[in-house]
Amino acid sequence: MDKAAKIEAYFEEEHEFKKAIGTLREIILKTPLEETFKWMFPTYTLQNKNVLAICKFKNHFGIWFFNGVFLTDPLNVLENAQEGKTKAMRHWKFSNEYDIDPNQVMAYVNEAIINQKNNRVLTPTKKSTKHIETPELLMEAFKKNAKLKKAYQNFSEYKRKEFNEYISTAKQEKTKLKRLEKILPMIEDGIGLNDKYR
Repeated sequence: MDKAAKIEAYFEEEHEFKKAIGTLREIILKTPLEETFKWMFPTYTLQNKNVLAICKFKNHFGIWFFNGVFLTDPLNVLENAQEGKTKAMRHWKFSNEYDIDPNQVMAYVNEAIINQKNNRVLTPTKKSTKHIETPELLMEAFKKNAKLKKAYQNFSEYKRKEFNEYISTAKQEKTKLKRLEKILPMIEDGIGLNDKYR
């Protein structure tokens, strides 16, 4: 099913809030935002950047503002989408269609568009990654095989860390040896520990 069909199916599905989310859609389609479909929801973008999405659930429906943290929120209606996890996204929840004031919704949407145009976005910060020493067993294998060591050094730091953790996290020596036996041919062949999942 293509994106257009998914969008139509989302709005056509029989649901308590079917009419209400249709109203939100009508308001948003009056703006320059482009309608697409991401993460199972109609999503509205500006120059391929996510601005907002329309969502519906069992007990409420609403708008997710991807960078809602920057909205002035004069009505004090925005909630953190997931307290403790979400930094930028804010959610405007509605419980029935009569709560929707088109002018108020349009004001929030327009502010979100202006913020996006002005690049007022929260960029995610990378988590600091703890360096994990190369395990002794692996070091011993490198001493015996220079080709193996060179192959290991050709991996990105992230992939080397995966190999290191794989051995280091084993509690028993026999498990460490078993894991070492598994990864040595992978290293020689230039295959990362989790490549098959990527």
